[in-house]
Amino acid sequence: MGLNEKPLSTLHEKSSFNLEDFDVPSGREESWRFTPLSRLKGLHKGTAAAGHITVTVDAAPEVTVETVGRDDARLGQSFAPADRVSAQAWNSFEKATVITVPREAVASKPTVVTLTGSGEGAAFGHLLIKVEPMAEAVIVLEHVGSAVYADNVEFVVGDGATLKVISLQDWNDDAVHVSQHHAQIAKDATFKSFVVTLGGDLVRLSPSVTYTAPGGDADLSGVYFVDAGQHLEHRLLVDHSQPTCKSNVDYRGALQGQDAHAVWIGDVIIRVEAEGTDTYELNRNLILTDGARADSVPNLEILTGEVAGAGHASASGRLDDEHLFYLQARGIPYDEAKRLVIRGFLGQLIEKIELDELRERVFAKVEAELAR
Repeated sequence: MGLNEKPLSTLHEKSSFNLEDFDVPSGREESWRFTPLSRLKGLHKGTAAAGHITVTVDAAPEVTVETVGRDDARLGQSFAPADRVSAQAWNSFEKATVITVPREAVASKPTVVTLTGSGEGAAFGHLLIKVEPMAEAVIVLEHVGSAVYADNVEFVVGDGATLKVISLQDWNDDAVHVSQHHAQIAKDATFKSFVVTLGGDLVRLSPSVTYTAPGGDADLSGVYFVDAGQHLEHRLLVDHSQPTCKSNVDYRGALQGQDAHAVWIGDVIIRVEAEGTDTYELNRNLILTDGARADSVPNLEILTGEVAGAGHASASGRLDDEHLFYLQARGIPYDEAKRLVIRGFLGQLIEKIELDELRERVFAKVEAELAR
């Protein structure tokens, strides 16, 4: 498949399965200007040495899991790669994992997909999660170990179906991960995504959403904690091309240490035919120390005047002295007051994780970050 004839917007001009359609990034391109290319270990130019990722699935009994080859016709039906690394991943993976939730099935437990890096060379992967009409499921994606990894993940949500996804990036400190997540939402379907990014040397995730019929609802949330030297980047795209669909985006991050760098790009497009759209996107960052940097760029492109609601906001700053003073005035030591404020800031989103064990695990990891 070649280049799309109709670009999504001036910010998303290309999508293609052909690697040759994408130039090797130089860092001057809008889509790569924040990413330190020298730390990608060759993923962006095809020079990365071969490695391995182990994929294990603990599936709900109602769910089917398959390992398929590149020629499986179900792969690549909902998306096309939007950058060179995504195209490299598409052209380089050998086996894909396909998870199917049958029509009207309600999964009795979460399905957990664990991707473990071996620490040797670069690996490429592909995952397809298909939720058939009127079905419901929760999927957890866990990324652990050391890896140089690029992959594409497809979420296909059928009519009236509900899919909740939690993606946890808990890599070792030396890991590099570049991933494109794409959700295709059908009529009256619901897609909820929660991204937690804590580990890795460089992590760049690009979640995107498209709608195939009216009534779709997407909720994209995320938290990240960036330590000294880490680069954590999230680039979101919500493409409203159908009427009366909804989307809500809320990402929050905390940064500490020299050269801690967070990047958040939020693009929402409301096309001419997407009348009745209701959308909002928000990104907030807490800068905890000198030497940390947060780049936050919300973009909203509206091509119709008939919308139910549309807005965006971004804020990056330090801890509120008034909040800290209020707690200290009540006998709480400064360090504890600081932890409470940060925990509350991130916790408003973390509380949305419906799995008790995972929610407490994320809270514990945030506490460990603060202790550092």
